[in-house]
Amino acid sequence: MSASIPLHSLDVIRVDDLRLWAHVGVLEHERRDGQWFRLDLALHLDLSRAAASDALEATADYSLGVTALQALAAEIRCETIEHFSERVFEVLESLYGALPMHLRLSKCSPPIAGFTGTVTVERWRNRPS
Repeated sequence: MSASIPLHSLDVIRVDDLRLWAHVGVLEHERRDGQWFRLDLALHLDLSRAAASDALEATADYSLGVTALQALAAEIRCETIEHFSERVFEVLESLYGALPMHLRLSKCSPPIAGFTGTVTVERWRNRPS
């Protein structure tokens, strides 16, 4: 994908609210026992060829990405959601190449006393200039 194509001219495939059970956290019990994460991602690409041809090979097959990310979540053991997000990008790039991607990765129930919200990292990869 050429970096000269403005992001606003690209189409988007979104996968929202992908729930992943992963062993990620600073506390030992988080890495041992695991916990829920929510992933929202956007793949930015030109979908006109797939739209015209109805050909799966002309698009980014999102089912492959979901399956690969479920496998990643099952195997990963790390401390930070930042590292987890980097591994997500690596998996997606291995499937789809260096297309512009955006993700939001949330820890659904961080073990912080008195805190009932989520903690989220939001990152871009291959963002056009």
